[in-house]
Amino acid sequence: MPGRACVVLLALIALAGCASTRVAFPNVTPGTPLRVPGWELRPDGDGPFPAVVLLHTCHGVSTSTHAWARWFRDRRYVALIVDSWAARGIGNECDEKTPDVPSTERFDDTAGALRFLHAQRFVDPNRIGVIGWSNGGVFSIAVVNGPSLERARRRGVTLEPPGFAAAIAVYPGGCYSLVNELVTRPLLVLMGDADDWTLPDPCVEMVANMRRRGADATIVLYPGAVHYFDVVGQPRTYLPDVGNRNKPGECCGATVGYDAAAFADEQRRIEEFFGYHLRRK
Repeated sequence: MPGRACVVLLALIALAGCASTRVAFPNVTPGTPLRVPGWELRPDGDGPFPAVVLLHTCHGVSTSTHAWARWFRDRRYVALIVDSWAARGIGNECDEKTPDVPSTERFDDTAGALRFLHAQRFVDPNRIGVIGWSNGGVFSIAVVNGPSLERARRRGVTLEPPGFAAAIAVYPGGCYSLVNELVTRPLLVLMGDADDWTLPDPCVEMVANMRRRGADATIVLYPGAVHYFDVVGQPRTYLPDVGNRNKPGECCGATVGYDAAAFADEQRRIEEFFGYHLRRK
């Protein structure tokens, strides 16, 4: 990895956010719930406020994650960061050595975060959204996806009603696994059209199929943008060591880099989307 890129990524991973409260909550895995750490940020006042659950990438909770939490708090949302990696003693390398966590585990963490927010008197349980990036993005889709919710019910996991009101997935992984499924709540997908880590085509197909079946699903592709286009300060570079299922012969490698224009439009769309679905009554 180029020296400067390495320094930037390490800084993004290591530095914590400010004005946040460390919290922990049990996930909802039947019989063996795991205690999941996180951070909670809340606006001044008594509320009740709308809330957003934030799901990290395979690089774990970073300064970018904390910056987004502060951004939501400044717009009068309670923000809850879920640290699924710390709960399992996983580092932030995001390479082929990173343990393969079963998909049910991050789903159960997200369901536990929802239950935790329902217990907070300053949160409006009817106005809770979820946003995930990359590895976390597929789980922000799954918790509003009808077939995923049914699979969870069959193993004894349900979301606190009424569930998540809306979901956003940013350069999500796993769209290929959901192309023939159907979200039951509004979904917004944001990604670069040049992303070589989580390819846009399966996500385009997923959203198109869902829309044909009546889902409120939208995808926005940013021209020339790649993975981590919203990680401020991340130089455009190639990370040779990150696992990439799209390169089976090579195993690894992906392009990342900040794109100011895409980031500005992303913030606008997120503010409008959650503003509409979480603030109206």
